Amino acid sequence: MEWTNWDIPAEVKEILNKSPNVSVLKDRKEIINLALKNKENKTFVVGYNTKDNSSVAEATVTKCKNGLVINYLEKYMRRRDPDCTVIGDNKDTDKVKFKELFSKDFDEVRVETFEWLKKQELAVLPIKVGGDLTGYYGLLIAPDNAGFFVGGLADLQGIANLEKLKTIFKPVTIIYLAPPFRHTHFGGKQLVVHNRRDDVHEIFSYNLYPGPSAKKGIFGVLLQIGENENWLTLHGSTVKVETPYENITTIFHEGASGGGKSEMLEYPHREHDGRLLIGTNEVTEQKILLRLTQGCFLRPVTDDMALSLPSFQKTNKKLVVSDAEQAWFIRLNHINKYGTDPNLESICIEPREPLIFLNLYAVPDSTCLIWEHTEDEPGKPCPNPRVIIPRKFIPNTIDGPVEIDYRSFGIRAPLCTRENPTYGIIGIFHVLPPAIAWLWRLVAPRGDANPSITETYDLVSEGVGSYWPFATGKYVNHANLLLRQIIDTPDTRYLLFPNQYVGVWKVGFMPQWISREFIARRGAAKFNPEHLEPARFPLLGFVPSMMQLEGESIPEYFIKVEKQPEVGEKAYDKGAKILNIFFKKEITKFLSQDIDPLGEAIINCCLKDGSLKEYLNLIPMRW
Repeated sequence: MEWTNWDIPAEVKEILNKSPNVSVLKDRKEIINLALKNKENKTFVVGYNTKDNSSVAEATVTKCKNGLVINYLEKYMRRRDPDCTVIGDNKDTDKVKFKELFSKDFDEVRVETFEWLKKQELAVLPIKVGGDLTGYYGLLIAPDNAGFFVGGLADLQGIANLEKLKTIFKPVTIIYLAPPFRHTHFGGKQLVVHNRRDDVHEIFSYNLYPGPSAKKGIFGVLLQIGENENWLTLHGSTVKVETPYENITTIFHEGASGGGKSEMLEYPHREHDGRLLIGTNEVTEQKILLRLTQGCFLRPVTDDMALSLPSFQKTNKKLVVSDAEQAWFIRLNHINKYGTDPNLESICIEPREPLIFLNLYAVPDSTCLIWEHTEDEPGKPCPNPRVIIPRKFIPNTIDGPVEIDYRSFGIRAPLCTRENPTYGIIGIFHVLPPAIAWLWRLVAPRGDANPSITETYDLVSEGVGSYWPFATGKYVNHANLLLRQIIDTPDTRYLLFPNQYVGVWKVGFMPQWISREFIARRGAAKFNPEHLEPARFPLLGFVPSMMQLEGESIPEYFIKVEKQPEVGEKAYDKGAKILNIFFKKEITKFLSQDIDPLGEAIINCCLKDGSLKEYLNLIPMRW
C-alpha cells in the first residue's frame, strides 16, 4: 500500500484501500501484458456490467507480432466527440458546465464514480505531466481490464519513477476511468468531466477512447496551469529541416484536427518514379508533377503538444518550444497502401517494442499493417486509424527546447469551382502579417471532411490556438496570452498552408511538404517585399510572386487560386466572403472588457474589412 505515503486526498486513498486488488504499475512490459489480462492470451474483450447486470463489450484487444491492436465495437467510439468535454466545478470557464447539461451538480456523479471504483480491481499509474521540464506529475486510476488505455497514457506522458523522487509524490491531476457510466448515465455518449479542485485537477473519463482524456485531458491540465501562470502549451508539430546544402530551418505547424500537424513531420509521399504529385485537377483529371531529386532531412521535435515555458524565452526574440509528450498519437488514414510512407511503415512493422494500434485490422500472431484500416461499414474504412509511437522509437528526434523560425497554420480546404464556390481559395502557401496570424489562431477553422472527430461540418471553429476544445478556462485569457506571445517573438514569421484542395486541384498534404522544401532552401533569409504580393483577400496576407524548387517552377494558379480557369475571380470572391463572414462571427465574442487593447484594435480592423496596410500598422512585420 505504497499510496499511504502519497500526497493525495483521503477519499482517493479510500478508493485504493477498499478495492479488491490494486496494481501500481511501473514498467511498460507489465502494462502490455495487463492489456491482455494474461500474457498467454491472444485476444481479450474489454467489457463491463451495467446497473441491470447486462454486459456491454466496448473493445477487443488483439496480440499481433508488432503490438496490441484495439478495435472498438461501436463506430462512434473510434473518433473523438468534439463536444465531450464539460466542466464539473464552479470556477471561471467559458466551457459548458455539467450542471447546465444534466440539471444537477457533478458531485453526485463523482461520488457514484468513486463507489464504482472501490468495487473494481484497479490499475494505478503514476505519470509525468508535460515531460521532465515541468516537474509536474499525475495519476491514473482505472479498472485493470482497461490495460490498453493505461498503456496509451503511459506511452503518451511517460511513467513516473517514484523511487527517484526526492519529495513526496503529489500529483497535480488524477484521471478516473469509469467506462460503463457512458451507458448508465450519459446515453451512450463520450463524456470527459474536468473538475478543478483546489488541491488537484480531476479528470473523469467516462469512455475508453483515449483521445479526449489520456491525451487531450492532460493537454487541458497544462492549459489550465498555464492560464493561471501566464504561459502556454501550444497545439502543433515542430520539425528542424536541413536542406541538402546544410541550411537548417525550424517550422512550428499549428492547426485544428486534420490540419496537417503530424504530416509536417513526414517526408513527401512520392510517385513510383520518384516525382512529387503536386495535384490532380478534379475537372480535367490533369496531373502536375514535380521532380525533386533530393529532399530535406527532417528532425522531429513535437507532434501535437508544445510547451512554451517562460524560462525558454528569456531574451530570445523567436518562439521557443519543447515537446510536452513522450509519445505521439499518429493518425494513419492517409496510409492506404504499402510504400506510402516507408519511414513510418518501417517503425510500425518492426518496432523495438510492441506498439499500441487503434482501429486497424488484426489477426492474432500476425503483423498489423497500418494501411489495413478497420471498416466502419462494408467498403467504408474508419477515417481515424491510429498508432501510439514512443518518441524514443522515432529516429532523429530532438529533445529539449528549440527556436522557431516559421510558425505555420494548416486548414483542410474543400474543392472550389465556379459552379460550387467554397472557401477552398487558399493558395499553396501564404505569408501572414502577425496581426492576421493572431486572428487565424483565434478562429482556428476545423475545415472540411475532418477525419478525427465524430461528425463533419462545413466550417467550424476550434477556437483560440486550435486547442480550445481541450481548454477549461476563459477564451479571452488565452487570446491575450497568444497575442502577447506574438508580440514578444517578433523574429518568428507566419505562414498559412491549405491541405486537401487548392481550388479545383486535389493536393492532399503536398502544399505544406513542397512549401517546407521551398522555405528551408531560403534558410534565415527574410522575404524581400518585392517578392511578395498582397493576396486578393486581405485575411490571406501575402502570396509569393513565384515559387521555384531545384529549377522547376510551381504553376501560378497554385499560388493564386483566382487564376484557375475552373475557379476565376467571381468564385474566389464568393469563397472569400464565406471566410470573411465566418471570421467576423467567431471573433466578436472576444470583444469584452478583458481583451488586450491591441487585440481589440485588430479585431475591429477585421470587422471593418481592414486592409493589409492597416494590419501591418498594428503589428509591424519583419519581412
